[in-house]
Amino acid sequence: MENEPENQQADTRPDRLAATLEARAERALVASLWLALIPVVILLLAALGAFAYGTALFIHSARAVIHHPFPVGHQIGLFLLDIDLFLIGATLLISAVGFYELFIRKVHVNRAGGMPAWLEMHDLNDLKGRVVAMIVMVLSVNFVEVVVDSPGGRQVLELGGGVAVVIVALTAFLWQSGHVNGKN
Repeated sequence: MENEPENQQADTRPDRLAATLEARAERALVASLWLALIPVVILLLAALGAFAYGTALFIHSARAVIHHPFPVGHQIGLFLLDIDLFLIGATLLISAVGFYELFIRKVHVNRAGGMPAWLEMHDLNDLKGRVVAMIVMVLSVNFVEVVVDSPGGRQVLELGGGVAVVIVALTAFLWQSGHVNGKN
């Protein structure tokens, strides 16, 4: 009977060692999620760049319209490009928020002035759905920009067909993943 406690102690040591190693490995994995701060920072900087470039383009476009108000078509194209830049910036910003929420920490939406509830990310499919929706908007604005500036119909038709195929494919992707109309 004297050997029994030693055997029990010998049996629990490997289990305790394994549990300690597992706990350390889990802590290391959780800590590695902070690496997601790298794309968050880069996406935020890229969004800032798109917003700054869009603002500079707006100022340039406004000056161009003031100095040469006609022909109107080309001036509209400049403002459509501005919309495009801001949509790209918004897409980058949404991606940054999504990465942060998915890998680092949830952003509380109930605080005053907090993040809007529609931007809350629960899984990677939520992020993909929002980014794909923004890509569809960017493609649409790009198409309208080409239509405004294009003198020929064939180029517009070809581009429109290509954009339509991409939008249909992205919509099918969202439908297949269950993210059409906000369904998860």
